[in-house]
Amino acid sequence: MSTDQKKHRGNWLKFSLALFLCLLARLVPLRAPNVEPILATMMPFGRAYGPLVGFSFAVLSILLYDMATGTLGVQTFFTAGAYGLLGLWAGHYFKKREKKKGDKMNYVTFAILGTLLFDGLTGFTVGPIFYHQSFWGSVVGQIPFTALHLVSNVAFALTLSPAIYHLLDKKRQTESENQFSPAINNLHPKTT
Repeated sequence: MSTDQKKHRGNWLKFSLALFLCLLARLVPLRAPNVEPILATMMPFGRAYGPLVGFSFAVLSILLYDMATGTLGVQTFFTAGAYGLLGLWAGHYFKKREKKKGDKMNYVTFAILGTLLFDGLTGFTVGPIFYHQSFWGSVVGQIPFTALHLVSNVAFALTLSPAIYHLLDKKRQTESENQFSPAINNLHPKTT
C-alpha cells in the first residue's frame, strides 16, 4: 500500500470516527438542546481538508442523527442544508486565516457567526413554514435556544476545535515524521 493510500485511509478513519463520536454525543439522554460538538468538529475538518469535507461532515452529522432517532423529516433537510452551508463557509473562512495566529479566536468568531446564521436560517423558517408557528412566537422561543447554542458552541470552539485540528494538521504531522529522517538517511545513505 502506498503512502498516499495510507494517508487517505487515515483521513477517512478520522472523518468516520468524528462522525460516530458526534452522533454518540448527540444521543446522550437528557442533554440540553443544541449542546453538541458538530460545529466545533466541522470547523477543523473544513480547515484541514477544505469546504467539501466541511460540507459533507455537517450534512452527514444531521442525516445520521435523524435516521438513528427516526426523526427524519422536512426539518432534516433545512438543518442539514444550513449546517452544510456552514461547512462550505468554514473551508473558505479558515483557508484565509491559515497563516494567522490566534486560532482559538478564529474558531470562536466562526462559532458565534455560524451559530447566529444557523439559528436564524432554521429557527425563523422551519417553525413558521411547516409547523404553523407565528413568526414572533418563533423569535421569542429562539432567544433562549440560541443563547444556549452560542454558549456551548463557543466553549467547544475554545477547547475541542484546536485539539481536533492538531490531530488533523497535515503539516505538523509531516514535520514530526520527518524530524528523524536526516538521522535515518545518514545511517542508510542512498547508493546508485
